[in-house]
Amino acid sequence: MSAPTDHPESTADPKLLEILVCPITKGPLEFDAARQELISRSAKLAYPIRDGIPIMLPEEARKIE
Repeated sequence: MSAPTDHPESTADPKLLEILVCPITKGPLEFDAARQELISRSAKLAYPIRDGIPIMLPEEARKIE
C-alpha cells in the first residue's frame, strides 16, 4: 500500500531538496516550482530539474542575474 503524494511526478522530492546545496558555493538552494529549477543566489545559477531529478552540474546550470 503506497501513500498518496501531494506533488506531481515532475516535482523534486522535498526531502531531497532539504539536503541539496550548490556544488560551487555549498550554499542553500531555493526551489522555483514554476520553472522547475533550484536557484543558487550566491553562485547566480539555476540548476534544472528534469523528470524530478535535480541536475547539479554547473555546466548544465542557467546563469541568472
